[in-house]
Amino acid sequence: MKKPLISVIIPVYNRSNLLKEAVNSVMSQSFADFELIIADDCSEEDIQKAVETLLVRENISIKFLRLQKHSGMPGLVRNFGCKAAEGRYIAFLDSDDLWLPDKLEKQVARLAGNSAVSICHTREIWQRGEKVVSQASQRHKREGDIFEDALAKCIMGPSTVIMERGLFEKLGGFREDIEIAEDYELWLRVTAGSAAAYIDEPLVIKRTGDWPQLSEKYGQIEIFRINALKQLVESAYFSGEKMVLAKRALAEKCRIYAAGCRKRGREDEAVLYDGIIAQIFGASLTKDA
Repeated sequence: MKKPLISVIIPVYNRSNLLKEAVNSVMSQSFADFELIIADDCSEEDIQKAVETLLVRENISIKFLRLQKHSGMPGLVRNFGCKAAEGRYIAFLDSDDLWLPDKLEKQVARLAGNSAVSICHTREIWQRGEKVVSQASQRHKREGDIFEDALAKCIMGPSTVIMERGLFEKLGGFREDIEIAEDYELWLRVTAGSAAAYIDEPLVIKRTGDWPQLSEKYGQIEIFRINALKQLVESAYFSGEKMVLAKRALAEKCRIYAAGCRKRGREDEAVLYDGIIAQIFGASLTKDA
């Protein structure tokens, strides 16, 4: 049997009504050479039954995978789905997001036209309830060598990404022990060695609403980015100029976070993040980094 070109991975935990909308957006794609893998993080809802009630396209394979125990780790769930992938490319879609109909078609065409690029992402529409959130302030670099900009924040939404499965497997996939910023951490490892392609069109709808989202669980996520970047720096994952940029970004993140701690009277925590700077650059740079 011919293998699909793309394996679409949807990680899910409950939210079956949102999942059905996400699956419908996949089944409405103009590009049809894909398989759909739904990776269930041991939901309390009957995810398979919810999706099986949908009208699906002929010749599209749907695989349902279910973890035996709830993990709460999105990277682990995505990796779990990817283990069953057979496509040359893998594409991720969070269960509360939606794809526009020509998303896969345009990305496949973009990758096919550039053999030197192994990952492609797109612009997305941020939607909070019925309101579209402006992205006018988002001015980071999105194509080519985007590593320096990727250090600042997560600049590729998981639901916008399609990438070579070989590259994903070579890098070991997502960290499975990170609850938040696992996507930020992987994109740093990807962009440290690979250029990115970008389609400057909104082909994904990123939704927030009255359902629980990990990005809002702790009120802020910068501390998770700091910890992820710190571990990459300490393990000497980067080299040369990339390491210089990574250390500089880590120092700046720690400086800003420590200043915020002091402003809120959390001096012990501020000293801890000063210490990270001292550990990496030397005590003399603690005040200046």
